[in-house]
Amino acid sequence: GDTAGCTFCHTSPEERCSTCHQRHQFNPAAARESEQCKTCHWGKDHRDWEAYDISIHGTVYQVNKWDPTQFDMSKKLADADYVGPTCQYCHMRGGHHNVQRLSTVYTSMGMSNADRGAPLWKEKRDTWVSVCDDCHSPRFARENLQAMDEACKDAGLKYTETFKVAENLMLDGMGEPMPKDLAPDWSGQH
Repeated sequence: GDTAGCTFCHTSPEERCSTCHQRHQFNPAAARESEQCKTCHWGKDHRDWEAYDISIHGTVYQVNKWDPTQFDMSKKLADADYVGPTCQYCHMRGGHHNVQRLSTVYTSMGMSNADRGAPLWKEKRDTWVSVCDDCHSPRFARENLQAMDEACKDAGLKYTETFKVAENLMLDGMGEPMPKDLAPDWSGQH
C-alpha cells in the first residue's frame, strides 16, 4: 500500500498532466489553485499543505480565494498579481511546468550541519530569496532564511540530545519497551 501510494505521485508527475490538471475537467484555472497540490502534498509524510494552510500566506489565500480581484485564476501564472502566493505562484514561477526547478525544499538547500553555508548551495539559496522578493524585500527574505537556518540548528541539537537520553536509558537497562499489559490503548487509557 505504501509503495502504491508513493508511485502514484513519484513516477514523473510532470509528464502526467492529470497530476495537477483534473482528468475530467482539464481547466488551467483550477490547476492554479493551491488545493490541487493538496492531493499529494499532505498527511503524515508530506505536511506541505498543512504548513502552507496555517501560514500567513495560506490564510490570505483561504480568506480571499473566492474574490477574483484578489486571486484571478483565469490569468496565466506569468501574469498573476495575486494578493498572496499560491503553491503554484512560487513553485511554478512564471508559468513553467517543472515544479522542482524552483523547489524550496529546505533540506535540499545545504542545511545539514555538515554543509551549511557551502558555496555549492549559494545559487539555490539566492533563488529562494529571489522568489520571496517578488513580494518582500530581499533583506526580509534573507532574514527568514537565516531564521530557518537557526531553527534547523536548534532542532538538530534537540535531536542529538534525545538520542543521547535514549542511549543512556539503554545503558542503564531501562530501555525496554513498555509491557503490553501496561501499554495505553487507543484512548490513552490502560
